[in-house]
Amino acid sequence: MTILITGASRGIGAGLAAYYTAKGADVIGTGRSASAEIQLDVTQPSSHRAMAEKLDGRAIDLLICNAGVYLDKGNDLDTGFGADLWAQSFAINVTGVFLSIQALLPHLRRARSSKIAIISSQMASSERAPGGSYIYRASKAAVLNLGRNLAADLKKEGIAVGMYHPGFVQTDMGGAGADITIDEAVAGLVARFEALNMDRTGCFETWDGRAHPM
Repeated sequence: MTILITGASRGIGAGLAAYYTAKGADVIGTGRSASAEIQLDVTQPSSHRAMAEKLDGRAIDLLICNAGVYLDKGNDLDTGFGADLWAQSFAINVTGVFLSIQALLPHLRRARSSKIAIISSQMASSERAPGGSYIYRASKAAVLNLGRNLAADLKKEGIAVGMYHPGFVQTDMGGAGADITIDEAVAGLVARFEALNMDRTGCFETWDGRAHPM
């Protein structure tokens, strides 16, 4: 089984890479640093093209779109949420996901019953809107919409697409006071990815298996 994980250098991405490697999977991790197995800036089409060329016709069974940022954390409504933060956040959290999937579609098509897992957030939900974090919430809502539409278009090709809230995780983004560890999030997410099939394509689920309000 070949698995490609974007943003695999730290946090949940690194945890998923370590888990699957320990299970004997062929894991390909991407990151922005030169030390990454495949260097990928998800905002740059040329970087995606270089990644696809480096993979040289390999089949990918599972693509995990994990790379993301939360740049407006703690911003104030009156003075924060600058236009530059909107542009950067959407370039990574939304456009970056689309470009990754688009570049790797030929590789996903080479595999049998391939899957795409998009790491979203409970903050993508339009039904749960407690305020604040406008940029992050909007970008995660956009990628949720993107994933559901990709699920519809790729269904005829047998490629399942799922979106997942990983939990409030003890990472650099979540902080030390978050609810669950990386290992707990990884165990739950792996179970969700295994359960993803064509009957569940387009789902939005929590790390522990609950359907999440859209």
